[in-house]
Amino acid sequence: MSSFDDAKRDAADAAANSDQLAQIVALLKAQQVVQQQPPAPAPAAPHSSGGAAKWIGIGVGGSIFLITVALSAIAVAISVIGLTICVLVLRSVWQDIKPK
Repeated sequence: MSSFDDAKRDAADAAANSDQLAQIVALLKAQQVVQQQPPAPAPAAPHSSGGAAKWIGIGVGGSIFLITVALSAIAVAISVIGLTICVLVLRSVWQDIKPK
């Protein structure tokens, strides 16, 4: 009966050993899967390009540009009026001087 008890004990040891080996194999496979996976990309931070300050700067710059264009148009209009008056005066003087 001792050989039967020895066989029973050996079978119990083999079963325990098989369970341990299966756990080791599962652990090694899990490590390989974790090592093969690329790291998750970091979440992209929202790209802030100045926010309100940017738009305030654009508004101020645009306003200055439009005021400059308006003042230039006024200067051109005044120059045209002055030139027209000058031409009309010179024509009148020419008409007075011209022999009849």
